[in-house]
Amino acid sequence: MDCIFCKIANHEIPSTIVYENDYVIAFNDLNPVAPVHVLVIPKKHMDSIMAVDDYNYVVEIHKAIKEIAKICKIEETGFRVISNVGEDGGQSVKHLHYHVIGGTKLPEKLA
Repeated sequence: MDCIFCKIANHEIPSTIVYENDYVIAFNDLNPVAPVHVLVIPKKHMDSIMAVDDYNYVVEIHKAIKEIAKICKIEETGFRVISNVGEDGGQSVKHLHYHVIGGTKLPEKLA
């Protein structure tokens, strides 16, 4: 499989890792839209949330988001979590991922 996020999860491609456990890895986005822009992905390849059969991954992703907010010091001020699904939803990498965005006052509409 030639999935860039799988390669990051397997440490085949370097990235700035913010958080990692047995289920997920989180790293800084290469094209941030805010001072904090972290991508959270399951280590197991899943195309989208629609493909999640193992709910442990969903739970671990949400735990990771909470930890990332603490690590990045945005838990008190607030942040946004986005998951783009499918082509019309703006999903550019076909591997389930969540954007954790914060560190500044965000507009109601990000895009």
